[in-house]
Amino acid sequence: MAKKVVVGMSGGVDSSVAAYLLKKQGYDVMGVTMQIWQDEEQAVMEENGGCCGLSAVDDARRVAQKLDIPYYVMNFKKEFRQCVMDPFIEDYLHGRTPNPCIMCNRYVKWESLLEKSMALGADYIATGHYARIEKLENGRYVIRNSVTAKKDQTYALYNLTQRQLAHTLMPVGDYTKEEIRQIAEEIGLVVANKPDSQDICFVPDNDYAAVIEKEAGDRVPKAGNFVTKDGKILGQHKGIIHYTVGQRKGLNLSMGHPVFVTEIRPETNEVVIGENEDVFSDTLICDNLNFMAVEDIHEPVDVVAKIRYSHSGTPCTIEKMPDGTVKCSFHEPVRAVTPGQAVVFYQNDYVYGGGTIIR
Repeated sequence: MAKKVVVGMSGGVDSSVAAYLLKKQGYDVMGVTMQIWQDEEQAVMEENGGCCGLSAVDDARRVAQKLDIPYYVMNFKKEFRQCVMDPFIEDYLHGRTPNPCIMCNRYVKWESLLEKSMALGADYIATGHYARIEKLENGRYVIRNSVTAKKDQTYALYNLTQRQLAHTLMPVGDYTKEEIRQIAEEIGLVVANKPDSQDICFVPDNDYAAVIEKEAGDRVPKAGNFVTKDGKILGQHKGIIHYTVGQRKGLNLSMGHPVFVTEIRPETNEVVIGENEDVFSDTLICDNLNFMAVEDIHEPVDVVAKIRYSHSGTPCTIEKMPDGTVKCSFHEPVRAVTPGQAVVFYQNDYVYGGGTIIR
């Protein structure tokens, strides 16, 4: 009997072709769109590049009809609110810069969708991510880079568990974006030339400060001081939610030369300003660790670390600290280590593990 797979369909070309490829491989395929938007007026969000809005449902349904597969919309509003939006807002209120897509992948797209799919008798879930899943000789599953480095999406997937990986298929990882669009055109999918989603799905126009102000109300930090690292006051900032480490634009400080945010201090409501060289670090500490290639580390390991989605990666040595955190010592300084962001470790071309940057 054919194995049953539930494909998370966002209405985009990648997940649409993923469903087609799996059907062609002989799987019993079912399409599902996850409803995560919080109220109807916010359905405008998806027009700004989000992946799960109302037009996503229309597009995904049309693709499912074309592929002749059953299609459903599942409601994950509550999970999305609890696991993605609320932590995102809390992080910003506490001076951190989070990556909500990583939380959404782990807790909504995988944990919630996988549980619901298995309850329906599915063997696997599948997505349109540009990544591949492999089993190492030690029996552990890892996420491996896709064949096309420029579209690689492994960074946002480092937090998946062994159980989740064992029940996931990623057929798109063996293709380039151009090949995926070509397949979609050849089989007549309406989404063949649909643009990729860009921004955070619940943040219209990339204005995350407006979302935080609306959601957090009177908890939003007020204006405070720009200071040097030794405490000299340079001017007033608009509130710490408006700033991130490494930022140069929008500071409105007339210092006569470019200056940068080097630290955010929520406990004193201060934003620390420094020179370009002050933005570079040769170490970081991270927690909330998830190892893929091994169960844990007990001695120093050499890896390449990415400290943000767009970072190409820098060689470093990671070691476990007595308090359970991991210290990364970079072989050359990296720019703008940002608390709240993920650091993801690679060996060869697969994900070794990762964590959340504390400092």
